Amino acid sequence: MDNKIVLSGNLIELDALRYTPAGIPVVNFRLSHASEQIEAGDKRAVQCEVAGLAFEREARLIAAVRPGMQVKITGFLAGKSRDSKQLVLHATNIEFVEGV
Repeated sequence: MDNKIVLSGNLIELDALRYTPAGIPVVNFRLSHASEQIEAGDKRAVQCEVAGLAFEREARLIAAVRPGMQVKITGFLAGKSRDSKQLVLHATNIEFVEGV
């Protein structure tokens, strides 16, 4: 089954870089997205905020910037925890973008 997300927007929250008990770098972030999409033949304004999580290389990359940066994040959706149905975007690739 497919589970791939590509979302551009502004970083609006960025937690400090931390490490898992296994020593893996991880950072939580929040992304604000605004765009115009076509749905049922009509334009629709889309605005949302998405919670995100990055590990390893992506965690180090995103931890080095400050909120307000524009990014394009590729990743997948997963539950916030084992028992949670709340979704979190797990970043597998982060690009820094000008003029998203």
